[in-house]
Amino acid sequence: MASVIFKITVTLLRRVGWVRFPHSPASQLVLALFVPNAAISQQVDSARAGIAKPAAKAPQRAGTDTPKPPMSPRRAFLTSLLIPGYAQTVFGRDHAAMLFAVIEIGSLAMARKAAQDLAEAKAFAGDSIVATYKIDPTTGIAQIDPKTGLPVPDTYIASRFTPDRIKARRTHYEDWIAAIIFNHLFSGADAYVAANLWDFNANIGVVAAPGSAGVYASLRLR
Repeated sequence: MASVIFKITVTLLRRVGWVRFPHSPASQLVLALFVPNAAISQQVDSARAGIAKPAAKAPQRAGTDTPKPPMSPRRAFLTSLLIPGYAQTVFGRDHAAMLFAVIEIGSLAMARKAAQDLAEAKAFAGDSIVATYKIDPTTGIAQIDPKTGLPVPDTYIASRFTPDRIKARRTHYEDWIAAIIFNHLFSGADAYVAANLWDFNANIGVVAAPGSAGVYASLRLR
């Protein structure tokens, strides 16, 4: 009975022009009424079933294979600033470490020697040397001071440690102090650069060629 009523209804709608599949007004009305509800029902059913939406993947940072230095640039600078050549030994630069160590030891020794010379010049700046003694006209020998029992000086030679010489020795001492400070700073700067470029292995040298000399350079990445 229901199928007969459906066929009669569809026949009447066709005659009035309402049913013309697939672009008839009736089909569009049916789609507008039922399709959105079906989509919403599908979403609700998925939520009830516990099906979660796929979460958006966070962008992954590209990994780097650059090896880290055995010592940070800041630490390398500070350690070599305090102890010249220390950080160079950590980076395997033994020749550079030896160079800074030799300069440090030599500068300290020369600064100590210059400090001793300066102290000596200041201590004997007011001294003088006896040039001649008073001679007794009758005997022809030097007169003796009855209080001290020593010959009586007649003329003197001024001290060789003049103000100009003292100034020169002070400058000499300051130069060695400046050399020590420069060695510390240069060692720290060299260690800082070595920490930033430690994964580069460069070699520069001089080779003898027939009739001339040449310079070669090689660079290798670790």
